[in-house]
Amino acid sequence: MSTTGQATTEAGASGLIRVPRQIIFGAGQRRGLGAVTAALGTNALVCTDARMAGAPEFLEIRENLRAAGVAVHVFSAVEAELPAGSIADCVDEVAALGIDVVLGVGGGSCIDHAKVVSALLVHGGKPGDYYGEFKIPGPSLPVVAVPTTAGTGSEVTPVAVIADPDREMKVGISSPHLIPHTAVVDPELTYTCPRSLSAHAAADALSHCVEAFTAIRRPPDPALSTERVFVGKSLLTDSYALSGIELIGRSIVAACSGGDDRSARAELHLGALYGGLALGTAGTAAAHALQYPIGALTHTPHGAGVGALLPYVMAYNLPARTAEFAAVASALRCPLDSDATVAPGAADSGSAAESGRARAAVRRVAELLGAVGIPRDLAELGLSEDRLDWVAERGMSAARLVDNNPRPLDSGEMGRILRAAFDGDLDGLLG
Repeated sequence: MSTTGQATTEAGASGLIRVPRQIIFGAGQRRGLGAVTAALGTNALVCTDARMAGAPEFLEIRENLRAAGVAVHVFSAVEAELPAGSIADCVDEVAALGIDVVLGVGGGSCIDHAKVVSALLVHGGKPGDYYGEFKIPGPSLPVVAVPTTAGTGSEVTPVAVIADPDREMKVGISSPHLIPHTAVVDPELTYTCPRSLSAHAAADALSHCVEAFTAIRRPPDPALSTERVFVGKSLLTDSYALSGIELIGRSIVAACSGGDDRSARAELHLGALYGGLALGTAGTAAAHALQYPIGALTHTPHGAGVGALLPYVMAYNLPARTAEFAAVASALRCPLDSDATVAPGAADSGSAAESGRARAAVRRVAELLGAVGIPRDLAELGLSEDRLDWVAERGMSAARLVDNNPRPLDSGEMGRILRAAFDGDLDGLLG
């Protein structure tokens, strides 16, 4: 793991991280799924989507499970963005089958689906009973998560994000009991991922790393881990977040080009995994809070939305996180920004040179995301200008994410970010 710009262990430094029992990373590691699963149960539910269910790699996984003596039941109707109804349908279908282990094979929606189903099969009820933090009362069935996209990091996180038709934006279930038992992260499973999906997933991964690394830092209260699932940045999450930024920065363009750069695919998948490890405890912030209502309005992929927003949120947060963004610039190997003056409000955050490097990081992130086809502004994403105020208000309702932002937010400040992001005016926010 890189130590580029990594914080030193000062007196009083503290950290918290929540992770699976085991993480298995590497090309071809999916071929050990049978033995891994058999150690946890013999009657498996496999949650996936229609595209993955017909893939040769999925058929190989099924046979591997059966060869290990595991009975396999497949639910292949997981939908993108995870509507709550598909979870209820799955639980109804398998409730009487005596499932004792659940696998999520696919993108973040498939893995989140598996995590929520594993909880409902033990604790009953419906997804809405568990919205928020710490609502799941105890352990769920063991989950084995097998990501086929390099993006969400859901294979290692304590959260599942659901589209509830009774609400105007996505909602989350957050609990340490949702962390998968085992993550099997095989970069070979991303080789056939469509180019646009690869880009959206990579943008999501980069946003996880950046927002986790620059999130609020809360005082090291010993009770914090029992009061919040997402506690903000710390000594432990910073290491994963910054290493993830470095990996993604040097691999994203090659991995999302549609070519066969296997080294880039592996680095991007490892970076996404590190992003999940960082966000799973640190949490994310304003880019995610604003994407939820924007996604509901525009029906665009989550990664496209957070990617479009990320440079503008970075620019807004720069006065509060100048040192961190300078470290991001080092991780991305940025040249010094030509404008090295101190950003407004950042007089106590470091030197003019440090401020210049922080600005360079913002512009480099925008450049990388644009290079893989992420919209440069919210108009390109399809958001209507007359909905900006509504998005600002709805974004504020995501209190967990708003509270995690390093610079205070209200609806007016949210509106300022959105206006700049709609107009494509990154320089206006950078000052």
